[in-house]
Amino acid sequence: MARVLIVDDEFGIAELLDAVLSDDGHAVATAANGRQGLARVAADPPDLIFLDFMMPVMDGPAMLAALAGDPGTRGIPVVLMSSMPEETVRERAGGHAAFLRKPFRLKQVRDLVGALAPRDE
Repeated sequence: MARVLIVDDEFGIAELLDAVLSDDGHAVATAANGRQGLARVAADPPDLIFLDFMMPVMDGPAMLAALAGDPGTRGIPVVLMSSMPEETVRERAGGHAAFLRKPFRLKQVRDLVGALAPRDE
């Protein structure tokens, strides 16, 4: 199964995603902001990242730019999450593999993991 990192300052969303993906057999780590997220990536690179757009300390676009600027992390697919329209988010951030509009359905999350995370052979 996949190693998934959830970076979101909304505890309820991070906890929900952690519970659902862990129940599906994935190894899940969480972080409350982009700075913590980058530290988690450095310690144990994930196969997929769910990244909130608006957070304190370091927001999603800043973390996305840091990941893209590092050859060791630029290949990790990132799902950017926001309650704002996708067009608004695309004006400030690019390079993400997918966009997930909040509130979301759990099926959407599972479908994204299935499409973007590497499969065990």
